[in-house]
Formats: sequence, structure tokens, C-alpha cells
Amino acid sequence: MHDEQIIIIGAGPCGLAAAIDLQAAGHNPLLIEKRNIVYSISQYPTYMQFFSSPQNLEIGGVPFTTAGEKPSRLEALNYYRTVALRSGVRIRAYETVTAVRPVPGGGFEVQSVTGHGETLTRRASAVIVATGYFDHPNELGIPGEQLEKVSHFFREAHPYTGTEVAIIGGNNSAIDAAIELERAGARVTIVYRGETYSPSIKPWVRPAFESLVNNGRVAIRFSSRVVEITSRDVLIEGPDGSERLPNDFVLALTGFHPDREFLTSIGVTIEPEGYPTFDDETMETNVPGIFLAGVVASRHKANEIFIESGRFHGRKIADYLKKALQAGVD
Repeated sequence: MHDEQIIIIGAGPCGLAAAIDLQAAGHNPLLIEKRNIVYSISQYPTYMQFFSSPQNLEIGGVPFTTAGEKPSRLEALNYYRTVALRSGVRIRAYETVTAVRPVPGGGFEVQSVTGHGETLTRRASAVIVATGYFDHPNELGIPGEQLEKVSHFFREAHPYTGTEVAIIGGNNSAIDAAIELERAGARVTIVYRGETYSPSIKPWVRPAFESLVNNGRVAIRFSSRVVEITSRDVLIEGPDGSERLPNDFVLALTGFHPDREFLTSIGVTIEPEGYPTFDDETMETNVPGIFLAGVVASRHKANEIFIESGRFHGRKIADYLKKALQAGVD
């Protein structure tokens, strides 16, 4: 049994930011990450550029310099990797937390499995869950969704050259994918529930995308949904009825949700809207000593809060722990 003061589950940008803020407050947190550092960013489309400016992605007081106005995926990977190494925060990568259990008298027992299959148990006074959403896509619940040709992630366009691709969704990830796919020679149809273009589309991207649609280079079906996927086609229901379109691949870019099963196993309650219960000021959940940081605490604003706001959650937790410690001393 290893004793730790604070364990952070997840070494994404917000988990790293929380660790650095806690370190600055005199703590020595341990980060446990089941994959690599900032795994979610490493899974982004290869040539993606962030919506945010580099200043709004900075953590640990380290400047984020970029070649252009908006940072690229590769620049972000280099930045967060460098910050992690220079900060000296302790990170256990490729280790999966399997259980968090309260200990009589206070604190928690955290069980994990390393990449070599070794089971470890640690005790912690506080646990911060910074696991993000991206392992848990919102599924469609339709026939054919489990076919190999269906993916909830888009990495790059090259493999889709010369194929029929249906994209489900109409937000930035769908629009960016459609533009890149069209350039690579794919025939793209977007199927979107909204009646018109999403207001969240990046303003510098929308004109280029609308031009592709207006010129017939990308098709879009508004107020529509895919209701069935087969090996050869997709069935779409829209305002004018049903239609089947030839199809080779489906990109279901329908968003993600937190790991509700893991959170409830710890005792965290889930609100009727599907989001975990926590205090906005302290980031503490309904379970004393269990905190949230990053996109797992975004409720319905994951795109807004992911790094820009989530990077400050650790500071809130550090302030709360400092006040709680002072109160205990007094």
C-alpha cells in the first residue's frame, strides 16, 4: 500500500494544469493516466488547428508560442509534453485506475493496473477525476452502428479517397472533416438534425464550407437522421421522407459523454441531464474528497470548457484544500 496525498486520474491538459497548480500550493500530486500524456489531443485529426488562441491554452504559467495565429495539434502535443517534463509532476502513464473506494476514517483506496498487468493499491486523502469524455462517444442506437466501417473519430482524410462517406453531425468536427475529405477526393454527405448550419461553426471556416455545399462538392441533409447502416448504404429519414444513399464509411461525429459508470462506482451522483454532481466553486462532488477537473465537469458545454476554462479547475481545488487545511488547524 502506497500513501499519497492527492491522486489525479487523467493526464490531459486539465489534469496536468491541476497537478501544476497543486504543486505550486505545496502538494505533491500523483497523476495516473491509462494511455499517454494528453491522449485526447493525440487522437485529434492529424492536421487539426485549435479554435482557441495559444494564450487561452497555456498552463502552468508557461508561454505557448506558435507559428500561426491558431495552434496546430502537433504544436499542442509538443507544448503539453514540454510543460509536463519541465514541471516535474509525477506521472504514471499506461496505468489504468480500476476502482476508488472510501476508507474508514477518511480518504480513499485507489486500485490500478499497470501496462505490465501488475495490480497496485494506493491510499489518497483526495482524488481528482480529470478523465475527459473522449473514450465514451454518444452512440446512435441504430442497426449497423457496430459495423467496422463506422467510426466515432476522424483522424485524416487519405484513407477515404474515392469513397462514399456519410458524416453524422453538424458541428465543427463534422465540418472540418467534410472539408478535408472533399479535398482528398471523397464524396461526402453530411446528415444533420439541425434545420440550418450550426452557429458554433468557426467563423473563418463557414464561408469555405458553404461554398463547397453551394457548388455541389459536399452534400448536406438538414433536419435529417441516419436510421440504419448496412454494408452498402445508409438509410436517411428527412423532411421529404426516406432515402438510401450508397455508402462505404460512416463518421458518427455525435459527441461524447463522461464515464458515468466509473463515477457512480465512486459514489458520485449523476444529474437528470446526465452530468455528474459537483460544486462550481470548489469542484468537489457530492462525495467529500472527490473532485472533478476539465471536460468531465463541463456539463453541456464541453467545447467551451475543455481547456480554456478547465485549466483553472486545479486552482479552485488548491484554494479549497488550503482553506480546509487551515480550518482543520484552527
